[in-house]
This record gives sequence, C-alpha cells and structure tokens, in this order.
Amino acid sequence: MIRNPVLPGFHPDPSILRVGDDYYLATSTFEWCPGVLVHHSRDLVHWRSLGGVLTGRRLLDLSGVPDSGGVWAPDLTYANGLFHLVYSVMDTYAHGYKDVANYLVTAPAVEGPWSDPVRLPGRGFDAALFHDDDGTTYLLNMVFDSRPGGGFSGIELQPLDGTEPPRLILENRSVTEGPHVYRVDGWYYLMVAEGGTGYEHCVSVLRSRSLEGPYEADPAGPMLTSRDDPGLELQKAGHGCLVRTQGGEWYLAHLAARPYGTRGRCVLGRESAIQRVEWVDGWPRVAGGVPAVEVPAPALPPHPWPAAESGWSTLRRHASPGWVRFDGGRVTVSGGQSPYGRRAPSLVARRVTAKRCAFAADVTFEPGSVHQSAGITAYYNSRNWYHLARTTDGLVLTGSDRGARTVHFTAPGPATRLGLEFDGPVLRFSCNGREIPVELDATILSDEHADEIIDGRIRSFGFTGAFVGLWVQDLAGEGCQAVFDEISYEAADADAVAVTQGGE
Repeated sequence: MIRNPVLPGFHPDPSILRVGDDYYLATSTFEWCPGVLVHHSRDLVHWRSLGGVLTGRRLLDLSGVPDSGGVWAPDLTYANGLFHLVYSVMDTYAHGYKDVANYLVTAPAVEGPWSDPVRLPGRGFDAALFHDDDGTTYLLNMVFDSRPGGGFSGIELQPLDGTEPPRLILENRSVTEGPHVYRVDGWYYLMVAEGGTGYEHCVSVLRSRSLEGPYEADPAGPMLTSRDDPGLELQKAGHGCLVRTQGGEWYLAHLAARPYGTRGRCVLGRESAIQRVEWVDGWPRVAGGVPAVEVPAPALPPHPWPAAESGWSTLRRHASPGWVRFDGGRVTVSGGQSPYGRRAPSLVARRVTAKRCAFAADVTFEPGSVHQSAGITAYYNSRNWYHLARTTDGLVLTGSDRGARTVHFTAPGPATRLGLEFDGPVLRFSCNGREIPVELDATILSDEHADEIIDGRIRSFGFTGAFVGLWVQDLAGEGCQAVFDEISYEAADADAVAVTQGGE
C-alpha cells in the first residue's frame, strides 16, 4: 500500500514524472535553498531524496525574496533525452502585484549538470511544459492581471519557441492555476488547481479535441477535493499531476495537509500525497473524489531504499564554505543577519515531518558581544519563530509572533545541549536534558497563522511549513562561529513514513 503523505512535512506542489522504471517528484521550496527538491522512487511507495536541483546563485538567487516568495510550483518533464525543469521565482506577491519570472533549465540526467536558466515568456506563474506527439513543446501558465480589480485571469498557452503569440485557452473559473496538459486517446486533458490552496482547494479536469480548446469540464465535478468533508485526515487536497506506470496504471500526485483539529492550523505545511486513478467514461477520476490515506500500490516490485542521513536546507542563501561547513555530523555556522534580514541569514534547518518529534544539538559557542547569539530554533518564517540561544545574558528563549518578540525564559550559566520537542500543538524546549518550564504555542508555526491579510490586502502568505534547525546571529558583523554536534531529529509517531531524507 501507498501510505500518505508520501513526502511528509513541507513538500508542496508536486510534479510527478516517470522515465523508464524511475519515478521523480519535484516540489516547491519557496525561500529555502537549494531550490526544487526532487525525490526518487521505483514503486511509488518508497521515496529517497536526491536533493535540490537549483544549487548555487548561477541557478537561483533568493536574496531579498519575501516570506513564501521565491520558488513556486516547479514542473518536471522529460523529452528528447533531456529533463526539463520549469519554475517560477516570485519576488513580490503583495499589494495586488505579482513580480514573477519563469525559467527553464535542462539536464541529461536528473542529477545534472543543469543548464543556465533561460527566462521564459509568460504573464503569471505556475508555468509548465507540454510535449505534444508531433514534437512541439508548449508553455502553459496562469495569467495574473495586476490592475485594480484584476487578478487571476485564466490559463495561457503558446509554443515554447515563440513562433505564435500566447492564447487564453481557459478563462479563470475559481482561482484557476497550476495547469498541466495530457494527451490520451485523442483527447487533450487540461488539469488545473482551483479554489485557492487552502481548505477550498481542488483538482479539476477539463478536456478538448483541440489543444487550444474549447475545454469542457468533467460533469462529475472536481477530480479531487477535501472541501466537502472536514473529517478527512488529508485536507486542502489539490494541485495535481498525473503519471502512468509501466503497466498502464494511472496515479495522481497532489498536495494535502494534516491540520491540528477540524480544519485547524497546519504546522507541517502542505505535503505530497498520491492517489490511484481510474478512467471512467473517458475521464480520469479518484475514488469518491477525495484523498485516501492508504492507496493500493501499482503492480511493481517493492523497492525500499537504504537509510540516509537527513538533509539540510538553508534560508535565502545557498550553503557555502564561506558561512557553513559540514563535517560528518558536525556543522559549523558563521553568524548572519537578524531574523528579519532577507539577504544573509545564517539558518540551517530541516523540515518538521511529524506532529510529535524532537530535535537536539550540542552547541559550542562563546558570544563576544550582545550582538551575537547561537542556538536552535523552531521556525516558520521571519515573523513567526522560537529561538533558544546562548547569549551574553546567558541562555535566552525568545519567540516572535507575527513580528512581536517576547522573551519567554532566561537562565545564567553554561548551556551545552539544547533541545526541543513538538507535542502536537505544544512546543517545549530543554537545556542539558532538563525541560524548560514553559509551554509554547506550536501552532503559530503554521500556514494559517503566517497568512496576514489586512483590510483585504495581502501582507504575507504562509506556503511553507515548520522547520527545526541551527541559527547563529551576528548583527554587527563582528565575526563569530558556533559549532553544532551530536545533532538528532526523531519522529515520535507514525506520521513521518515512506521518506528517506538525504542530501537536501
């Protein structure tokens, strides 16, 4: 059986691809480096991380991007002996504007080397490629109109070589985005995400005999959604992508979320799941139109992967020897900007994959001034985080709730091993094996809490998910380093399944 989510924790907007016997899932990474994580499977059940595609500033520069900006909705395809990766980089999404650029990189193997990015045309985001049977490649994207009263305008199509102008093949229906096209039995099927990426999210399918349309919607309604059943374990189901197995079976990769309580906050962010698809009356459909936690696996030999070390992600700047070094299980981090800096923070983190989990590290650090600190963090974005750090004032536990900072605990004396534990909606920190007597609200580290819309205007979105990690600050640029050793992450329940992390 496939057990969902197959990629637990922050792994949204999955693009699934089969090349021969190998399956690949590419997911959004937003402001985190490396850009576009890719996972690999041979049975759709067991997945291993191949790390990020966009490594280094040649391929991706995220300095200055807003929270939940950066890399949106990658699309991974294969044609003419090359992997093609299309992705959007969002520099601004607030105040009615979308400053976004779409790019294409190619490689002979999914491990690379990847070409220099090529800027694509397109007047929106969620760009994707369709390789038609006649060898023509088309570019799709949703269209965004930034004029007052504008917004989502539909789905646009044009030949990738630019020989024809773009055509609007589908007008906006309900926040219509995330397009993919498939050609099956003489029909063109247009799959889109609709309803926004929250609890009204869904996957819709339309079809036409012509690539340019007109497209008619499946009369049965959305192919997949959770919006009509708040009791489902997997909520926010949407943003789908189809794959066909070697034996002719069909599956749908999609995002989903697991809230705390009925349609509560989603600390784990948007995750990747897989559903079985059956063709009924010429339409691809999921049983009941709802996401299932357990799904029959395809008729493929089981292919588990060896255990691998957990991979790290870095915030807004790529890992480089100039500020972070990895030596086996030891990580050395040079200090960076404040929590609100968007150019050079020094935060090395990994995704939270379970509602109950623990993270800890030994910290060697001697602060030289009040401008320096080092420790561990439970982090969502620049405005929502907790940080237990060694400072010149001793051990200090600070939290930020939508930008408002609070000191929750201070203590003098040495602190060598720092830890934290997620216990559902409660977060606890510890020092040298002793629990700090403060219970914190873990749910501020959630998509819903990170959303800030004031007087109908977007201030910030929450599209990522909670992280735990190592954080060193050097606000005056005086030069400081912290060494982290004996680092551990343990999921204390069965939420984190099927994924072998490594190499992020």
